[in-house]
Amino acid sequence: MKKLNILLLTLCFAAFSYAQQTPADKQSQAITIEGATAHLGNGEVIENALIMFENGKLTFVGSANAKIARKGQIIDAKGKHVYPGFIAPNSTLGLVEISAVRATNDDDEVGAMNPHVRSIIAYNTESKVVESMRPNGVLMAQITPRGGRISGTSSVVQLDAWNWEDAVVKEDDGTHLNWPRAYSRGRWWLGEPNVLKENKNYSKEVEELNNFFAQSKAYLASSTSPKNLPFEALKGLIEGSKKLYIHVDYEKGITDAVNFAKAQNIKHIVIVGGYEANNVTELLKQNNIPVLLQRTHSRPNGDDHDYDLPYKLATQLVNSGILVGLENAGQMERMNARNLPFLAGTTVAHGLTKAQALSLITLNTAKILGIDDSVGSLEVGKDATLFISEGDALDMRTNKLSKAFIQGRDISLETHQTELYKRYSAKYKQ
Repeated sequence: MKKLNILLLTLCFAAFSYAQQTPADKQSQAITIEGATAHLGNGEVIENALIMFENGKLTFVGSANAKIARKGQIIDAKGKHVYPGFIAPNSTLGLVEISAVRATNDDDEVGAMNPHVRSIIAYNTESKVVESMRPNGVLMAQITPRGGRISGTSSVVQLDAWNWEDAVVKEDDGTHLNWPRAYSRGRWWLGEPNVLKENKNYSKEVEELNNFFAQSKAYLASSTSPKNLPFEALKGLIEGSKKLYIHVDYEKGITDAVNFAKAQNIKHIVIVGGYEANNVTELLKQNNIPVLLQRTHSRPNGDDHDYDLPYKLATQLVNSGILVGLENAGQMERMNARNLPFLAGTTVAHGLTKAQALSLITLNTAKILGIDDSVGSLEVGKDATLFISEGDALDMRTNKLSKAFIQGRDISLETHQTELYKRYSAKYKQ
């Protein structure tokens, strides 16, 4: 009995230790933020701004000199900065808690063609990793599956919710396709030379995709029974109501992927990764294709590439007239998603203005994900999803949040990390 009691206490402690902050209550009164520098996300900056929101929606965004009655709770933000909430696309937040513990991994399904897999069903709002995004201003994310040739569908969520139903901002926003690699590089960690090698199965793998889509179209055009869930899941793509996110990096792959989508009459596609997208800018512009660009804090992939290519890619694409957002997939992607604003900040040192860099993780990404009607910028009528920072939010030295709101709700900025910080700060002050 004693051992049983100890076990129960241990389980209770474990459950408690993994609990997220309690989601904030619905906005109950109007809130006015006055005196801050407002970075709207659409390229505009308002010094000495006045921002008001009520019932979760922005009701006024303008100058504090405006002769207008202030409403509800008034927050004096003189000397501070207000930003729209940052959006992390192509993320596995909430799908994996501890990579080394298999039972907490739910981002990859068995099989190659899984367009019917819905990542939102597996999204864990209680994730401690998710709550650690908010203190840096990352308030929304596109929850994206991994694995296979077609991984499944993603959904966009806000990061303060009781369950996935409450979290959803846009459900099943698009399908994710991992384009076959035409070439691969030698595995340097195994002593192989870092040179491109041709994938001899490339044509076969592309043909398999063509066949899968052809079979899906034939199925959808008939009254076949029983139902084929993977084929059913492609209906939105084929009819044009959903987007196809194609994960591809290299020039040949991007070109082939765009031609594939055109041949399949897929109306809305997004390139994800796009390491060599700067080589095919005309193709992307002609077809109005946006890019969710790989993270800036990366090494160049080729020996003959510029040492700073990952840092300046965003500038090259933006200057070419392409709609660009930033994503953070790769090693330690979930934990590093909190560094999204600093990835954007790096582009400022390589050619973009601060307003352009901010758009990479706010309005541009919102446009790409199809949620710009409600989030992505500080404009009247949009959701009051925003935060107040002590300084420049794109600079890790000054990104220090004092308040954050999601749909007008005053959310907690406390996490297990801030608790540990306070705990050990107190210890060393003794």
